Amino acid sequence: MSDVVIGHSGPITTITLNRPEKMNAITRAMYKSMADAINDAASDPVKSVVVIESNGDHFTAGNDISDFLNNPPLEDGSEVWQFIRAAHDFPKVLIAATQGNAVGIGSTMIMHCDFAYASPTTRFRMPFVNLGLVPEFGSSYLFPKNLGQRRAAELLLMGREFSAHEAASWGIINEVAEDAKARAHEVALLVAQQPPNALVQAKQLMKSPDHERLNVIMKAEGELFQQALTSEEAQNAFMNFLMKKSK
Repeated sequence: MSDVVIGHSGPITTITLNRPEKMNAITRAMYKSMADAINDAASDPVKSVVVIESNGDHFTAGNDISDFLNNPPLEDGSEVWQFIRAAHDFPKVLIAATQGNAVGIGSTMIMHCDFAYASPTTRFRMPFVNLGLVPEFGSSYLFPKNLGQRRAAELLLMGREFSAHEAASWGIINEVAEDAKARAHEVALLVAQQPPNALVQAKQLMKSPDHERLNVIMKAEGELFQQALTSEEAQNAFMNFLMKKSK
């Protein structure tokens, strides 16, 4: 089976992270598969909803550190950037369903989803600074804007873990659901019944005030992230992470 499984059911596309033995840590190839699926749905007049979910006990452990060390995404237009652009520019409805660990981009992508549901087991965390990196996917803007500067500092500067119930109370997700995937697909079916043009236009109006601002911020984040990836600080943090993991 592929590390990313793409499913289709009428107007709904489902992207399933399928690397449970690695807690669905995301490689460059997986980013490419997800970006292609989102872009395909964007251009398909039949598709109106994309659901991102995962198999196993965890949504994702974030970026696969070994993959990034061996093949860092330093070039413009890397697979990581393709996914970020695809999700940010997706004109239709994007839904996420999480469980277990939702680390790094597993947390930041939620802010780009129109609906998000988390099982009670979900633990969100953004350990960018802990790894000698900087926040990505517009999180340096979206979290302070939506949660306030001080709470965002806890999450982004300290890498504090937060629960599904905290995420719901802060408005990061819609609700905590015992079966987050089932709830996400229930909502996807309801959304898919809406008039498609009105759906796209309404989303565009809702997102337009921040869309271009986020483009600028994500570009700046990406440039700093690329620089940080090759820094001695990040390399040491990565190696410490891998050593702890191997014990």
